[in-house]
Amino acid sequence: MSDLQKLTIGKALNLGLRRAMEEDPKVLIMGEDVGKLGGVFRITDGLQKDFGEQRVLDTPLAESGIIGTAVGLAVRGFRPVCEIQFEGFIFPGFDQISSQLAKLHYRTQGKVKMPVVIRVPFGGGIGAVEHHSESPESLFAHIPGLKVVSISNAVDAYWGIQQAIRSDDPVLFFEPKRLYHSGALRAEIDVTGTPAQVFSSQVVREGTTATVVAYGPSVKVALDAAAAAEDEGKSLEVIDLRTLSPLDLGPVFESVRKTGRLIALSEAPSESSLTSEIAARVQQECFYSLEAPVLRVTGFDTPYPPAKLEEHYLPDLDRVLHAVDRSLAW
Repeated sequence: MSDLQKLTIGKALNLGLRRAMEEDPKVLIMGEDVGKLGGVFRITDGLQKDFGEQRVLDTPLAESGIIGTAVGLAVRGFRPVCEIQFEGFIFPGFDQISSQLAKLHYRTQGKVKMPVVIRVPFGGGIGAVEHHSESPESLFAHIPGLKVVSISNAVDAYWGIQQAIRSDDPVLFFEPKRLYHSGALRAEIDVTGTPAQVFSSQVVREGTTATVVAYGPSVKVALDAAAAAEDEGKSLEVIDLRTLSPLDLGPVFESVRKTGRLIALSEAPSESSLTSEIAARVQQECFYSLEAPVLRVTGFDTPYPPAKLEEHYLPDLDRVLHAVDRSLAW
């Protein structure tokens, strides 16, 4: 019997974590304020009350300690889920992630598995300053040994966090914080159903004029742009990458061979980024199908600005539509 529930992204993550903990007593949650407070975004609300302080652990303000402890727990057979409070706080733990977490499975020829999930609220749009609004996902996608995922909707949030926890490889799970509690993004989810695999790209809107590829919070921007473009007689195909490492670009290649045009969209700065990699790979694989250069719509190559300037920094509908017009004019 199905159990349909209409959930926000935040609530979907909470229920996904709850189900993973119910199914496997080796799943632990740890991080700053994840217990009594339920996390600053309330994603872990109620979990310590129901599962106890031995499974939902409030940690010191020490990201390297959180990740290092998770590595040790994984060696002993646990499946730790670490919360980084804001994406900009992750860098004290960068050494643990890149030097240990990403390497131990390979270094031990598969004998030691690292089933660790690191949840990372990321992106802007919440009126905060630097260290609270950034997009560092390209840094981690560059490190072999890590899976990097970014969800954009409640369905993928619910099933994706469970699939990440079941993975024997470390997963960085990037969550669009400004969309956590968006009522407009509520979705009906059969919480007892069988999920599709979320470690793959997905066409979320079909079109023929141009392809727009995005991930995380930028997927909503792409879909809004596609809806606006339709009023102008343009048909945009929108692809949600979902998995950032390893990249699943098969659906992107197929789409570009159909439309002949690609706009890569992301909040992150453009230099040496995932949009750079997408542009390079599409040029390699789809050169003779392209009718125009691959264009990118991104954040600027500056530190994240003060809150009153972020609406000028973040890619929006108008910047996407302008890129589409530039592509069509080529």
